[in-house]
Amino acid sequence: MSEISAVEQKPVVYQMMTRLFGNKVTTNKPWGTKEENGVGKFNDITTEALMELKALGATHLWYTGVPHHALVGDYTKYGISLDDPDVVKGRAGSPYAVKDYYNVNPDLAVDVTQRLQEFKALIDRTHSLGLKVIIDLVPNHVARRYNSISRPAGVKDLGEDDDVSVEFHVNNNFYYIPGKAFQVPEWRDGYRPLGGELHPLADGKFEEYPAKWTGNGSRSPRPDFYDWYETVKVNYGVAPDGTKHFPQLPADYRNKDYRAHFEFWKGKTVPDTWVKFRQIAEYWIDFGVDGFRYDMAEMVPVEFWSYMNSAIKMKKPDAFLLAEIYNPSIYRDYIYLGKMDYLYDKVEMYDTLRHIVEGRGNADHLPAIIERNADIHPKLLHFLENHDEQRIASPAFAGDPFKALPAMVVSATVDKGATMIYFGQEVGEQGAEDAGFGKPTRTSIFDYIGVPAHQRWMNGGKFDGGALTEREKELRNYYKTLLNIARSHPALRGDYIDLHLFNRAENPLEYHNKLFSYIRHKGLNRLLVVVNFSDKNSDFILKLSPEAVKRLQLAQGKFPGKDILGRNNGFTIEVRGQSGRVSVHLEPFQSAIIEF
Repeated sequence: MSEISAVEQKPVVYQMMTRLFGNKVTTNKPWGTKEENGVGKFNDITTEALMELKALGATHLWYTGVPHHALVGDYTKYGISLDDPDVVKGRAGSPYAVKDYYNVNPDLAVDVTQRLQEFKALIDRTHSLGLKVIIDLVPNHVARRYNSISRPAGVKDLGEDDDVSVEFHVNNNFYYIPGKAFQVPEWRDGYRPLGGELHPLADGKFEEYPAKWTGNGSRSPRPDFYDWYETVKVNYGVAPDGTKHFPQLPADYRNKDYRAHFEFWKGKTVPDTWVKFRQIAEYWIDFGVDGFRYDMAEMVPVEFWSYMNSAIKMKKPDAFLLAEIYNPSIYRDYIYLGKMDYLYDKVEMYDTLRHIVEGRGNADHLPAIIERNADIHPKLLHFLENHDEQRIASPAFAGDPFKALPAMVVSATVDKGATMIYFGQEVGEQGAEDAGFGKPTRTSIFDYIGVPAHQRWMNGGKFDGGALTEREKELRNYYKTLLNIARSHPALRGDYIDLHLFNRAENPLEYHNKLFSYIRHKGLNRLLVVVNFSDKNSDFILKLSPEAVKRLQLAQGKFPGKDILGRNNGFTIEVRGQSGRVSVHLEPFQSAIIEF
């Protein structure tokens, strides 16, 4: 294998819930306070921890939950206002209900007065190891009571100059319901603020007049409990009837780079919200972060992203800009017009792989997805876990983390796009805790809680895996091997050749629909990937199509292949005439990545 430069590496994003990552407390009381259940700090993410994440294969660390969001805790002696439990999810609060974009979550600091400095020190530690830093930016909505006490001089607060007498004005930052007061939603399904604990502000009331639209677009003064009631919708100049009150990009700008987009917006009048969020983004770029994960990016007009991302790229051309997006029909708009670097590929790749793992789908569904997105493969980010999704090891998903390894191999190697894992995934975290607001199968982002399998790897702050079970160690070693292949193998920066459809047509009895195979290649770097999603042994002859033999310019005869994923037995590839073949034995849920 030839060497690959850091610039050419395939991005491998490691997402952590920052407040949970370094937490060593194992009490796990439902609705527990941070004193009872513990809370991780920036300082807990030590150089030793970062070195281990780099060795795992990570290139980018997504520190989730860094901007100061609403939470139930008393920091009034630091000038921070109290947040009302009636409009806070959980006790620790949703990281997607930001209340001050110019500061960080005080829970994450040892010294609250030095919280920005402690985060800057974490950025510096991360950079010292050659790793990049990503944080969240949530342009679609903010906390019900946004109040930045840290904004720079000359920067006005969101909503500060709004005309609250009208539902919409192009330069209002929020949408209003004139003449109506906000009402707290009716809590349902056994939920109560703080689990029913007495609290002076948990009185079923929250003062907001006039009421604002809720973050998910609800226009009711009393949103439903399952609306995003803890947030308010931000106005980007789109009127309630859908009319856009800002300049439109000419169609040919799909083919222009970020510099041309930046020039387009020069001198243009844009909604006030656009300017404020650009100021926020530039503040954090100047602070030292390397990029953003944009929450619910498709709920914000694509023209804003052109304006915002081109400005970021002018300051930092290598900024990493990742959009959470769920509508495949607009993928290309957000790439070509919105200037995103990467998009979540949830609805197509994640959903399909999950269905296969759960036995509700098969590998015959994959080739069409890969073909359909062939033009944008380098812009897609694949994952099997993140903070929104159920844990692989939970009974609601695979139940056994090893059953999903074939899906992880495909996710990590199928194209030129980025790969992501969620902290604890690599050791089989189940997310089994009833945290209070957060329920089992997902690791709660709303509560103070411990993450048991992750804590065993953390081993009291040694970050050496010393308390892991043997099976957890085996799983983590597998991820380490796979992610480093994904990060650094030159073939994975090259082209894709399908073998699945050819083999399904040529040998359907042996080569069944729970197998999947393809080749990735760049120059003389070649990988043959073959996975077994089945719970049974699979023995078959895998055929290399005439297209594969021709494109790879394979010589006649036999030559060896080595499974770099770690299987002991070798493989022999044989080429005769226009096609080739290799004998394959895969055990249940086993995969091979054969270098030849």
